[in-house]
Amino acid sequence: MSFEIKIPSVGESIVSGVLSVWHKQDGETVAPGDVLFTLETDKVSTEITAEKAGVLHILVPQGEEVKIGAVVGTIGEASGEPAAPAPQPEKKPEPLPQPEKKAAPERFTRKKMSPLRRKIAAQLVMAQQTAAILTTFNECDMSAVMELRNRLKDDFTKERGVKLGFMSFFIKATVAALKAVPAVNSRIDGEDLILNEYFDIGVAVGTERGLVVPVIRDADRKDFAQLEKDLVVYAQSARDGKLRVEDLQGGVFTISNGGVYGSLLSTPILNPPQSGILGLHKIMERPIAVNGQIVIRPMMNLALSYDHRVIDGKEAVTFLIKVKEAIEDPARLLLAL
Repeated sequence: MSFEIKIPSVGESIVSGVLSVWHKQDGETVAPGDVLFTLETDKVSTEITAEKAGVLHILVPQGEEVKIGAVVGTIGEASGEPAAPAPQPEKKPEPLPQPEKKAAPERFTRKKMSPLRRKIAAQLVMAQQTAAILTTFNECDMSAVMELRNRLKDDFTKERGVKLGFMSFFIKATVAALKAVPAVNSRIDGEDLILNEYFDIGVAVGTERGLVVPVIRDADRKDFAQLEKDLVVYAQSARDGKLRVEDLQGGVFTISNGGVYGSLLSTPILNPPQSGILGLHKIMERPIAVNGQIVIRPMMNLALSYDHRVIDGKEAVTFLIKVKEAIEDPARLLLAL
């Protein structure tokens, strides 16, 4: 008998996806565990594997949107039993010859938006329409963090097996600021205000498919090495399209680093239902005044976008100042003070 290949359930509330690519060819022999195709949804990409051995027969071509439970192929017995025949396209009558026309140049390309891109678009519009978004700015001197990192990075990598980056400092600084200004760690739910008492921090990761925000769980309980290891795993999983739905859920606050692309200043958009997002930017050397003297320092612009329905201006400004203070005196983060 033929075994039907069905689209499995890959997460709560996900009802469809795009069969983005077949990894096996029609008529190819497959074994249990072989990756058959990738299903791309509005949250994650999932590799679907074969459950039995046999000859693959593809019924739905790649690039098509499919519902959960839909049959997209079969696996026939390898002993020679043919799989179900593929549906043949209806033959159309050949068109009558037309007068030769001079071809116009191609001026644009039209393609369907991926489920993830559609989800991103809907989320961004919803955020703009449902929250009173305001952005406040500050800057921080990166000298102390850069000096500390340069001094410790070799020993850190040798002892902890992972590189020491800047993001772990900003995650720790964000947690400290959230503890100092609890209003930023809150969200609106109907007519209620939910004050979160945990610190699951989302870190935006850019991929070819779009921006995803995996969540670092209990960031307040993890040391720098644990944070860096989580970041490496999530970044690789995001690039490979292997993030799970649960990896993206439950964050209380988001950090987005546009500086890796060269951005000097931006106004990040909230990641609903969160009430705050911290935007990091490119480190640039520039002159600043220190104790009445003009000096050159590596400076970074910081931006906090926040829901003004929940967070007052004073609280937003205080939050950014706490982040700035932690980054400019990073020894306090290492000592958890």
